[in-house]
Order: sequence, then structure tokens, then C-alpha cells
Amino acid sequence: MARLRRIFAPGIPSHITVRGNDRQDIFRGEGDRLFFYACLLDASRRHGLAIHAYVLMTNHVHLVATAAHSGSAPKAVQAVGRRYVDYFNKRHARSGTLWEGRYRSCPVETDRYLLACHRYVDLNPVRVGLVRHPDEFPWSSHRAYAQGWADDLVTPHPVVLSLATDGADRYAAYRALFDEPLTRETLDLIRKASRAGRPLGSDAFRSLLEEEAGVRAGGKRGWVSGRSRGFVRSRPREGSKAAMA
Repeated sequence: MARLRRIFAPGIPSHITVRGNDRQDIFRGEGDRLFFYACLLDASRRHGLAIHAYVLMTNHVHLVATAAHSGSAPKAVQAVGRRYVDYFNKRHARSGTLWEGRYRSCPVETDRYLLACHRYVDLNPVRVGLVRHPDEFPWSSHRAYAQGWADDLVTPHPVVLSLATDGADRYAAYRALFDEPLTRETLDLIRKASRAGRPLGSDAFRSLLEEEAGVRAGGKRGWVSGRSRGFVRSRPREGSKAAMA
């Protein structure tokens, strides 16, 4: 089966997912999450990846992030992978792979789906029954947006900042987004786009990416390779040892 090609576009958010191999836990305690958080914070700053939303589940991680340049996301995620796997294997006296193949990523149309992706990420712990409300889960960006907690990893997207000019009003507006659950249709759209690596957005959004990047968005194999105007296709070279690639 052909490997999915991923497109990272400067200024366009992406939904990025990293999973444990065979659904195994990638975090066995709070110390593991703390170290992963530190790795992600360092790599995102070094490589220019603005993290808007995140959740560190037991066996997978979700991010919503915007790249400063075409190599930001691949370099940041691969750097985290190498550093964290080395730490995890030593700490837990294990060897071998930790990740379920390559991480997945899809571009997100800002106006229509960015806030939906925020809700999708924040509600992960609720959907699997870990907590009853997203503000009860400490390892996500939800508290930063809903309650104003300090979180060095979080860089608010302009769409979130536009919810209100005042901080308290913005927190209230963000909390109000969770008064209603995501529709089944929206959940399916996010999941399908993430699995396939296809753009999450309207036909106009996909057409814009096609025009800008010189690639085809859609079809059974997702993106067709292309490089233009700062867009990059992410595909490891043969023999690459990138831990998450």
C-alpha cells in the first residue's frame, strides 16, 4: 500500500496525531507526560511550530498546530519522537518501537473547522470516559482557554483570540463552545480527514491548496506529490530512522 504523503503549509493549521504501537501506552505515569511536554515545548520553539491545542492521552497525542515554515512540523515531531523514545525505553527497561508507524496530519480550514478541532481535541478524555468534563483533565490545553491557566506550550490562534477582546469574556466564550456536543457528522469528517491525511475543509479550501501547492487534494491516495510556494511534501527517505516519520 502506498504511504500517505503529507502537506505542511506555512500559516495553515494542521491536526496532527501520534499513536502508540498496537495501542500500547506511551505514558505510564505523570513523569512520562511531563517529559513529553518538555520535549514538545523545546522542539516546537526550536522549529517554529505554534501549538494551539493539545491533549496527551494514555496511548496517543493530538495536536492542532501551525507551522512557521514548511519544515516546522516534520522536524518538531521527529525531534520529539527521537528524544522521547530514548527516554521511555531507558526509564521502562524496554527496547524497540513505540509509535504506530508514521504520525498523521491533515491541513485544517481555519474559519470552518479550527474551533471544531479544538473541541475534538479537548473532548478526547470525555469521549473515552476518563473524565466527565474537559476541564477535569490536566494534560490538555483546555484549561488555558476555558479558565486562563498559564500554559507555556499554548499559542492561541487568532480565531480563538477573536472570540472576545477581554480575557474573561474570551474564557466564557470558549467554555460556551462546549455547551453542545460535536455532531456525529463533524466527528466523522475530522476522523476521516486525519486518517487519510486529506484537507479538512470545504471544496474551496481544497481547491486553494491545490492551486498554491501544485498538488491534487482528494482521491483515494490523498495528496499527490508537489512542491511550491513553501509547501512541502513530507515523506522519509528510504532507510530513514526518524522515530515518528
